[in-house]
Amino acid sequence: MKVILREDVEKLGEAGELVDVKDGYGRNYLIPQGKAVLATKGAIEELERLKKQAAIQAELTVKEAKELAKQLEITSVTIAVTTGEDDKIHGTVTNVDVAEALEEKGILVDKRDISLDQDVKALGEYTATIDLVGELNPQIKIWVIKAE
Repeated sequence: MKVILREDVEKLGEAGELVDVKDGYGRNYLIPQGKAVLATKGAIEELERLKKQAAIQAELTVKEAKELAKQLEITSVTIAVTTGEDDKIHGTVTNVDVAEALEEKGILVDKRDISLDQDVKALGEYTATIDLVGELNPQIKIWVIKAE
């Protein structure tokens, strides 16, 4: 019996795959549990259409990511912090602070995609890497200055 998996099934396949299973396994477990649907001609055509749409969407995402990477490469952010004696900053500048500074410039980046190359515990210039799609990892300059 041929079925199309609706979700990942261990030792069988991933969601969207067309797999061949024993009749009883498909009829008594996979289909009633909602883990698969019977591979009819219409279901297979629908699967192909969805795969094409996903490929187009992925290509658009890569294009958008490349444009964002170009924009980020020429961007630098300034973060004003309060300081104590000897210009030591209170706390640390984190990826959340960088994401907020980028958002103020109109660039939306998820804070989990930002990684600082080193701990930011003093005033100065730093670099952060932003993980986008695939191999796109643009770097931005961060200026940490004293708040007035």
